[in-house]
Amino acid sequence: MQRDDLERLVRTAMPFGKHKGTLICDLPGNYLNWFAREGFPKGEIGRLLQLMQEMDHNGLRPLLDPLKRQ
Repeated sequence: MQRDDLERLVRTAMPFGKHKGTLICDLPGNYLNWFAREGFPKGEIGRLLQLMQEMDHNGLRPLLDPLKRQ
């Protein structure tokens, strides 16, 4: 996990689906878990969703709070 990855989580919006337009860092855990069960999309968005799901699962969402305030 790199700082750039964390910054992308707080600046990148979900480009499709039920939560289109929602920042990845603000996606609900159940939605992230659905991707974990069904498969993450390919490419950068899938990598970011997977990282966010792991952070959510491990209770690490508060690490993003300082970046969200910037």
